[in-house]
Amino acid sequence: MLVSVSVTAEETIRIGIGHQSLCTDTYSGGITVKQLGLLEKHLPRAGKYASVKYDIVWEDYTSGPPITNQMLAGKLDIGVMGDYPLLVNITRFQETQSLRSVIVSMTGYNINGSGNSIVVPADAPIYKFDDLKGKKVSVPFGSAAHGMLLKALVDRALTLDFFTMINQSPPVGATSIQEKKIDAHADFCPWGELLEFKGFGRKIFDGSQASVAYLHGPVVRKDFLEKHPEIVVAYLKAVVEANEWITKNPEEATTKQEQWTSIPKEVLYLYFGRGGFLSLDATIKPQWVEVLKYDATVLQKMGIIKQVDVEGFIDDRFIRQAYRELGRDYAKDQKVTAAGTSPMEGKDATTGTPIKDPRAAAELWLKGEPIKPYASLATVMAALRDADQTGRAVNAAYVFDHPTGLKLFAHRAFYVSGGSGKAALASLVAFAWKDEAETFATKNGGKVLSLEEAKKLGVAK
Repeated sequence: MLVSVSVTAEETIRIGIGHQSLCTDTYSGGITVKQLGLLEKHLPRAGKYASVKYDIVWEDYTSGPPITNQMLAGKLDIGVMGDYPLLVNITRFQETQSLRSVIVSMTGYNINGSGNSIVVPADAPIYKFDDLKGKKVSVPFGSAAHGMLLKALVDRALTLDFFTMINQSPPVGATSIQEKKIDAHADFCPWGELLEFKGFGRKIFDGSQASVAYLHGPVVRKDFLEKHPEIVVAYLKAVVEANEWITKNPEEATTKQEQWTSIPKEVLYLYFGRGGFLSLDATIKPQWVEVLKYDATVLQKMGIIKQVDVEGFIDDRFIRQAYRELGRDYAKDQKVTAAGTSPMEGKDATTGTPIKDPRAAAELWLKGEPIKPYASLATVMAALRDADQTGRAVNAAYVFDHPTGLKLFAHRAFYVSGGSGKAALASLVAFAWKDEAETFATKNGGKVLSLEEAKKLGVAK
């Protein structure tokens, strides 16, 4: 049972929420809740809250650490951030004599770890992590991307002097890549994909290669939680509804989120669209506790944090209560893990053939038209050629990495075809990484192609 402190009549309750409008994985705990007015919808207004006025203060930050600083200063009550920043948050609170913070739910995850990435200038002769030896690599210190970078070093038994690591915020790091002032920039969602979309950068490493689930969620000051548990439950009900709205309406959601955040909808669709990076889910699963405990060991090995009691500062009573009040089954959702927002399914927009293999499928988003699915790379290439010939603008085309199912911008993928003529088109597969495409081509007698080259396959000469 949740017990709260009494509220004085006519009291104004200030609710300070730190969010990140430039970090997709926090959207269902931040910008979407704010813009749809979902917190106002669920705030308690009866009983001891009948005469209360609410002052909701939304503060936008470029990464998690500044949110933690503001929470410690008492200026924010709730903060939404990624897994490694969550750990730094509860650690820094534990280092004080009296203050504590509590992880109360999740917002979303990628079961394979996608979301963080390392980007290099588009034309740089760097294609894999090992190529970064001796290079200058920037990352927002204390961020989830910083944690990914540290884990990649730990996995390879490398030390911090493998490359020169400098601290840059996402906007500064993006500018540095564009101006080629650094060799690589590691960042969280959606900066890697944003740089790819704008043509300045190319991903050489994805968080899925670190092989640990990537998590985001809200953390709450314990004193606020104890004083106003009903408000925290209301906030979590808003998170659940935001998750559902995005999942059910990915095109509408990404179009609106572009207006709210300035991140292009085409980039956001990589996360929230069919087969996208993100699984939106507020439940705290037992395996997430283990992931956070493992992440803590990475931060400890690199001297970022000391000992931290992870389990002692995770409390799912409030998200469970939110589920009850919404009439949803928490236990059922807690047991489910998914590989993305929603499955890549439907029928080919050209042939009507059902999509049987999501990794062989594709999507095309033409300007002014709904996003269309394709069951094969062959049919989407034909659709792209037709768009070129008829002068229709392409917002974006998406394909999937053959080995992992990771969703990709079609113009940044590497393609492999075998044979000639129509056989070459029929055999077409996509890859995220050049070395994997080359290995596959060598093994199967194929050829590595760019998107423009792939579009020409099967065309009569």
